[in-house]
Amino acid sequence: MKYLKRTLTLCVFALALMQCKDQKDYDIKASGIVQESGITSYQYGTHTLEGDTFYALKSDSIDLNDYMGKLVTIEGQSISGYPVDGGPDFILVLTISED
Repeated sequence: MKYLKRTLTLCVFALALMQCKDQKDYDIKASGIVQESGITSYQYGTHTLEGDTFYALKSDSIDLNDYMGKLVTIEGQSISGYPVDGGPDFILVLTISED
């Protein structure tokens, strides 16, 4: 019984650490120029962020059209299940600021 409690405690601790790690992996902060997505082979995202890394973007709360052609810094979350079809990572933009 003593070993069972220790084993269960270690399992819970390990799962908690894994959850923290996964959450951190999904936090994205990147800078670049916002462009309209247009027609792409990967067909997801309304806009792109073109900088050191290329991202497909969408936002439920920010009108990304207001930032087209501008140098910005975004913060958001990676959308699971992407990239697909050779496309970029797909980011849900939560905050955006002009640089």
